[in-house]
Amino acid sequence: MNSELLLSLPPNMCGSLPVCDPELAARCFATFDPPGSQLGSGGGTAYLLEQGWGASRDGNRDFQCLEGEKGESSAFFQWLERGNKLLVHSGGESRRLPAYAAAGKSFMPVPALRWKYGQRLDQTLLDMQKPFLDRVMAAASGARTMVASGDVLLEGSVDSLPDADVVLLGMWTTPEDAEHFGVFFCDQKNPEHLVKFLQKPAPEVTRELSRSRLFMVDVGVWLLSERAVACLMKKCGWDADAQSFSGGLPGTYDLYGEWALHLGSDPEEPDADVSELSVAVMAVENGEFYHFGRSSDIIDSSYRLQNKVMDQTQLGAVPSMGQPKQFILNSVFDARRSEDNTALWIENSFVPKSWGVTRRNVITNIPENDWTLELADGRCLDIAPVGDDAFAIRGYGFDDAFRGPVGDPSTAWMGSSVISWLEKRNLSLEEAGLDPQLDLQLAPLFPMFGQKELDGAFIQWMLDENPAASSGFSNHWKNSTRLSAREIGQQANLKRLMDQRRDFCSRSLPVMIRHGANSLFYKLDISRAAQEYARAGLPLIPEEEIAWRGDRMLPVHDQIFRSAVCRERGEEALAKQHKQEAFDRLHTLLVEPLKSEKTEPVCTVLEDQIVWARSPVRIDLAGGWSDTPPYCLEHGGSVFNVAFNINGQPPIQVFVRHINEPELVIRSIDLGLKETLKTYEDVGAYNQLGSGFAIARAAFALTGFHPDFNGSFQGLENVDAVFAGVTARAPRFQCLEKQLEAFGGGIEVSLLAALPKGSGLGTSSILAGTLLGGLADFCGLGWDCIEIARRVSALEQMLGSGGGWQDQYGGILPGAKLIETKPGLSQDAVVRRASSEFFDEAIRDGRILLYYTGVTRVAHDVLGEIVCNMFLNESEVLTALEGIAENGAHALDVVQRGEWDEFVQVIRKSWELNRKLDSGVNPPAVQEIIQRIEGSYAALKLAGAGGGGYMILITESHEQSMEIKRKLTGSPPNKNARFVDLEVSKTGLQISRS
Repeated sequence: MNSELLLSLPPNMCGSLPVCDPELAARCFATFDPPGSQLGSGGGTAYLLEQGWGASRDGNRDFQCLEGEKGESSAFFQWLERGNKLLVHSGGESRRLPAYAAAGKSFMPVPALRWKYGQRLDQTLLDMQKPFLDRVMAAASGARTMVASGDVLLEGSVDSLPDADVVLLGMWTTPEDAEHFGVFFCDQKNPEHLVKFLQKPAPEVTRELSRSRLFMVDVGVWLLSERAVACLMKKCGWDADAQSFSGGLPGTYDLYGEWALHLGSDPEEPDADVSELSVAVMAVENGEFYHFGRSSDIIDSSYRLQNKVMDQTQLGAVPSMGQPKQFILNSVFDARRSEDNTALWIENSFVPKSWGVTRRNVITNIPENDWTLELADGRCLDIAPVGDDAFAIRGYGFDDAFRGPVGDPSTAWMGSSVISWLEKRNLSLEEAGLDPQLDLQLAPLFPMFGQKELDGAFIQWMLDENPAASSGFSNHWKNSTRLSAREIGQQANLKRLMDQRRDFCSRSLPVMIRHGANSLFYKLDISRAAQEYARAGLPLIPEEEIAWRGDRMLPVHDQIFRSAVCRERGEEALAKQHKQEAFDRLHTLLVEPLKSEKTEPVCTVLEDQIVWARSPVRIDLAGGWSDTPPYCLEHGGSVFNVAFNINGQPPIQVFVRHINEPELVIRSIDLGLKETLKTYEDVGAYNQLGSGFAIARAAFALTGFHPDFNGSFQGLENVDAVFAGVTARAPRFQCLEKQLEAFGGGIEVSLLAALPKGSGLGTSSILAGTLLGGLADFCGLGWDCIEIARRVSALEQMLGSGGGWQDQYGGILPGAKLIETKPGLSQDAVVRRASSEFFDEAIRDGRILLYYTGVTRVAHDVLGEIVCNMFLNESEVLTALEGIAENGAHALDVVQRGEWDEFVQVIRKSWELNRKLDSGVNPPAVQEIIQRIEGSYAALKLAGAGGGGYMILITESHEQSMEIKRKLTGSPPNKNARFVDLEVSKTGLQISRS
């Protein structure tokens, strides 16, 4: 079920959103609390829902919700039922974080993190919040309304949520930390059961209650049922008959200070309506809470996020943990800094060499300048664009709360008070036109000038704790047009602000690229970076100017980046050239190490013996795609698959025999084809367009029947030598004929793949593994299954197909297993077995069916396209792959526990994630088959990459299976569609001799 995003924003951002972020504006609804109103969090939630419904109704996007007959549920609640609603509150004046008051905290930029791939340099707090909130929403049952805070970032996992009117997310903490939050007090025997809610209780209160109750802090994410929303709306003055609020607006009502106190089995303040709601509390597993409410928070929380992953082996490029607490975002920064300059935040700013920074400086929105400035400890500067060409100069203190009368000496501003600041500049409240009782937020303290009038010396005078006397500057300030903090938030030109941010961000890209392995650039979403790079008209950096620091994968990413930039510029020929170079370099990384290994085949069979190798197929149930380079090389992979025989036989078979002629003969039993290889050139033609029997050619090469792999590739110490151009050769044999004569004769292999083309069962990879296994046995190479699988991965790179490793492991190794690898070029797999009985029993009961759809997969380069997106670190692709890998690991746990219902969910999730990754996985012909059996299956997915081939069907009972068979066999969708018998293979690859 899709979620509709509803945002409560500052009025300025609400009006500017279509020009500042048109993509987001097109997929969300945004509004602001009516000016002068004090709705509270509860009233604000009710107002946002009512306004969202009204916009949907007025825009005719939800016309059907108005068609209900009299006596049915109201139009508002019909709209509520039509999909999940995600409400993020990011309004307010942001007094403790003035730099982002105009746009709202949700649109505050968040630094790219050194441990995370697929980020954007312009990512916002909302971008970071959404994935967790979406996962929580997906774990809920039925239509839900979620209410979340716009200044909190949450991390952790929530697998499933209980069914209740109000579901509250919490985290375990201490009584001391709890006093700053709402606190759930829960039943000790049933932590999901809420007893009562208290708002910011004192530590001693929490400690006393904890003697008989568990407690968690409220993390600010609530999920409400329709019944709960109806209750809240009623409390805020909603008239169900009139479909509006009494008086036109919600009444003031606080979600946390009022409504929450009525919740629980023993509420703090019982209420006849609210206390009747069912409530459940869910602890966020491995929960992390990052607050972005104050100037200090944005630095502290960003620093905690940056150091979330402490295992330096998991950091890949940029493994250094040496970064001090300094954040420079979307800026041109040339000033000197050292580790002593802690707690720095410089964003959307031009800071030349002539500036000096110290500690606890927040510097934002500074236009290009040549000023000489020194910012003392705790001094912050924001120069907000206003109107078409003016700027408001806002200086403030790091801990300023922008609250309290300006005439009160205890009202903090700029390290002291407004009175003190004025006195040091020979000014008074009266001269400044300031009422002593005026709240600091409303005080016009910040002068506004055109860009040409901005003067560094004057700004320094404003910032200095003890400025030199200057009647000129004092008069200049006094006579200028001045704005208050509130007015800056209301009048800032957010389009100008965003345009400047985008310009500074673009200027930083070439610098980041030159730093290579010392920067985060190649961990970013390179596709987005390429768009911005091309838009800005920036020249591509010569490769020799980039500091790779020995990293072998970054140059591959760089070629894909260049390809993407060229494509954005319409330079298709160059784009194809760079893309091919990327794939060639990946091929080199994975294949060349095998060329440095000496493979010497020796005939170990008698003249009349035949080596017979045969393998089952694999069906990938969860995790497929996470095994594909480059993803697995940088993130590791996790795939759960099962080896199956089809119709009682291993369907992939290879026969190897000795022949007298010094040649290599390849036969295909199922295709009726034959080819003879007589030269090294014939063997090495595996990657040439139109080459037949490419797999067999490459297999012969890998088993030593080519000078690249039989020790003749001398002078090559390692893969770095390849990049250096070392290709010295000293052939051991002059030709293939001479090698085979020394071998004792030729070899004939006969191949059988008793499966339709495009089956999705890993046929080509398993055939390659079976052939390599048979040849290794024939030639006395002594390869085990792991080594065979490793060489199949290299073989696929040699062919340019670039597949992953799960197919070969899945077919070569028996039964059900989880195959996992860690990041790295070697991809040494760890295999964890699961009992086959889980599947044997389900097959006997008819709860697992295998059906050939009769649909041949569409011949489009799915693999190449997705691999390219992996190289580009496309955020959506990486997110899907992360979910796929997690689902693979979860599958093993489910099967080991024998949880059939959870297994059904694993298959459903696999199918969902595969469709997210590739829209072509479910073509119309397959969808038509699915529609025929709708309601008769529990879960399904296509094997492999999808698009056609075999489909695995999971049912709840034998009766469901029979119903499916009746529907599909009584009227087949095409002449080739059919069910096949399957059984778990207990042997995997078998090799025997006659």
